Amino acid sequence: MPVDVRMLQLSPTMTEGRIARWLKKEGDAVESGEVLAEVETDKATMELEAPEDGVLAKIVAPEGATVPVGAPIAVIVEEGEELPADYVPAAEEGAPAETPAEDAGGAVGRASARQEDVALQDHVGRASARQTGSPRRIKASPLARRLAKMKGIDLATIQGTGPGGRIIAADVERAASRGLRLGVQQAAPVPERKAATGPLPYHEDEYERVPHTMMRKTIARRLTAAKQEVPHFYLKVDVVADRLLDLRAQLNEAANGAFKLSVNDFIIKAAAMALVDVPRANASWTDEAILRHKHAHISVAVALEDGLITPVVRYAERKSVVEISQEIKALAARAREGKLAPEEYTGGTFTVSNLGMFGIKEFAAIINPPEAAILAVGTAEPRVVVEDGKPVVRQVMTLTLSCDHRVIDGALGAELLAAIKRRLETPASLLL
Repeated sequence: MPVDVRMLQLSPTMTEGRIARWLKKEGDAVESGEVLAEVETDKATMELEAPEDGVLAKIVAPEGATVPVGAPIAVIVEEGEELPADYVPAAEEGAPAETPAEDAGGAVGRASARQEDVALQDHVGRASARQTGSPRRIKASPLARRLAKMKGIDLATIQGTGPGGRIIAADVERAASRGLRLGVQQAAPVPERKAATGPLPYHEDEYERVPHTMMRKTIARRLTAAKQEVPHFYLKVDVVADRLLDLRAQLNEAANGAFKLSVNDFIIKAAAMALVDVPRANASWTDEAILRHKHAHISVAVALEDGLITPVVRYAERKSVVEISQEIKALAARAREGKLAPEEYTGGTFTVSNLGMFGIKEFAAIINPPEAAILAVGTAEPRVVVEDGKPVVRQVMTLTLSCDHRVIDGALGAELLAAIKRRLETPASLLL
């Protein structure tokens, strides 16, 4: 009998997915576990596997379609079986089939507004380097394909350095730095300037439409809700960072290339130890109770090309600065390749967001629920401060703590920020 293939929940926050590419076409034989399609989620591009052996009889959701979790995207039948002409996949798991009022493409488009949780099934195709082995397919990671398309690079001109010769994002970046643009069509001539249409006063020939990625839509939804529903207040303090910068330089020199510590590594360790110093601030809000966490799981904001993700350094209070540094580098690399597992970017209790490397002096960050606070870190720069009644020049950076007032009151937030400042201004305490 026909088997419906459905959009699965590939991350804890996923409510819909976009069909990036079908790797099989209607009429192709498929085996259980074989990759059918690449699906763009809110966090990464994942591979969706066939749940059964058989023949791909019908593709319900075409490439580019955005489909809610649980909705049908294809139908598989047994070898030699004919799909009934009047067969319609059930609208959701377990629901009876209904006669469609219009074509499947229209139904898929409307369904993108529906948001519901559906249990993750065993045959979910997670992001992996496994290849189908088909000679018709260039072996490349989903991220590498997106980068190549965006940069106008023909994948056939690139030699892959990943497992089994797979093209990875780094290969595309190297090709871009060499100026490879082989196999790309010449840009079309600029059309005549059209009059502005619709509610926006922009001419169609003077902008480019960039469709929202699943990640960008999720960021917009979650942070809009956070700003509207979480009562933010902000605390700010200046940290004299001379000792911290000196200690970092000494440790990096002594390491002789074995590791290279960043200022952010020390800030994450300082935040974790401050949460131990002020345990009431290491908490989350729920409608039934405040959750006081026993350990400091620090979320670290990592910028991606099309959004932001916050991988988590777990039990950061127990780890050395070197261990934290190495873990962050590994997490950030997997994040940029779209290979983070859900458990690696969920479950944080406090977030650190650092824009100091971009020269930003100070900023206020939006809290990432269910966490109750986020620390925004500005750049360290020379400023005049007063010591013993005399002006001196010191390296100073500004920290801004955003707090959820339902969990952290003003005095408690001030106590936490003071503890972070104290740890950073006496950096040797971070090594004990």
